[in-house]
Amino acid sequence: MKDRYDAIVAGGGLAGLTAANRLADNGCSVLLAEQHSQLGGLATFFKRKSHVLDVSLHGFPIGMKKSFRKYWGREFSERVVQVCSIRFDNPQFQLRTSFDKSDFVRLLHDRFGIEQTTVDSFFAALSKMNYYDDQKQTTEQLFESFFPGRSDVWRLLMEPITYANGSTLQEPAISYGIVFGNFMNRGVYTFHGGTDLLLEMMENTLQANGVDAERNCLVEKILVERGRVVGAVINGREIGAGMVLVNGNLPGAARDLVGLEHFEPSFAEGLRQVRLSNSSAQVYIGIKPGEKLDYIGDLLFVSSHPVFDAEAICSRQITSRTYSVYYPSLRPGSNQYTVVASMNSRHQDWAGLDRATYRAEKRRMIDNALDGLEKYVPEIRRITDYTEAATPCTFKRYTRHDLGASFGTKFEGLHYSMNLPKQVGGLFHAGSVGIIMSGWLGSVNYGVMVANEMMKYQQG
Repeated sequence: MKDRYDAIVAGGGLAGLTAANRLADNGCSVLLAEQHSQLGGLATFFKRKSHVLDVSLHGFPIGMKKSFRKYWGREFSERVVQVCSIRFDNPQFQLRTSFDKSDFVRLLHDRFGIEQTTVDSFFAALSKMNYYDDQKQTTEQLFESFFPGRSDVWRLLMEPITYANGSTLQEPAISYGIVFGNFMNRGVYTFHGGTDLLLEMMENTLQANGVDAERNCLVEKILVERGRVVGAVINGREIGAGMVLVNGNLPGAARDLVGLEHFEPSFAEGLRQVRLSNSSAQVYIGIKPGEKLDYIGDLLFVSSHPVFDAEAICSRQITSRTYSVYYPSLRPGSNQYTVVASMNSRHQDWAGLDRATYRAEKRRMIDNALDGLEKYVPEIRRITDYTEAATPCTFKRYTRHDLGASFGTKFEGLHYSMNLPKQVGGLFHAGSVGIIMSGWLGSVNYGVMVANEMMKYQQG
């Protein structure tokens, strides 16, 4: 690390990586400081035995292709490929879908018996939604207005979005509509080559653009003088900078890295009141070399719960999960099959457990995931040679997010994230806030938006 930079980016998630690249492209000297040994934040991977295991629910909207092309390069966008088969399996219905508007229009009309005029009106309402709309209508009220009493339809429309960003029926309808509408554009996509290749390509691009991308570098304090950022303490060393972007947990960063005394009292109190979204739990399953999985679909939304229930989805008594299946075609030449089971979860359900109980509960979660997978792969236990589980405590440990909040904040967090620079000059935030700015596409685009604001600030 040099002694001074134009900008420090604290955290190497997708928003931080993209912001750093954008700033460097525009002539800024940038230090990207990631406290973990791995870049990517929650969009990362790890290696065990012969397996590369992705720590992310794979699937993002087609908009990622445009964002990659514009802000990272054509070689990135060309690797965005469609996820072909998404399965729902629950007590109310079983179906396969390409998860785009044309297929959902078909399903709603032909499979669920909804009048075509109602279906058309619903999608027309979604297409008109934007962030500046009235935020009082909830998603439940939106569904009730178009599909009253149809819990099966609500489940089809809502369950995948809840898995993806932790939202509930009580969130603002516009936050649901914007996220769901992005997927309805042209379906679900992933990165050909896997998260490991994506991050390798990103790191190479950052280095080529002159970014100092440092791992194992913990930003301990953001230095503020006379209401403006002047640098940061990183691994015990003061590094000067006129701008700092925090890519991480918003309330924790404001409280611990900056100090709430630097904000106006009403703003500081608002930050204290920002609600965190729930966290995640995952089970990683590696298939023995030489064994293979028959094609069972790419994403499986599986539940034994009678109806959609956001609270039940978070319970440690697991009834609902997503299986992300990774075939060798994703990583050409690897001959590798892996499966990641993802569950929404609550930090408080895990944080108070003693060591023995915690380990037993992780083992139970692994067995539960394998039990559920046996319906689709009867020999799964015989062909598996590696399993591991991550809980909200795992995510808190590796990301330092309050409560391991892998889905960021509730909707009100977006206001405080966007208005940090008005409180402390040169202080910026990008990450998962307000549900809209979550997931891969939201994080990348938010990184670009904030980098643009930083450049305006630098120019005075």
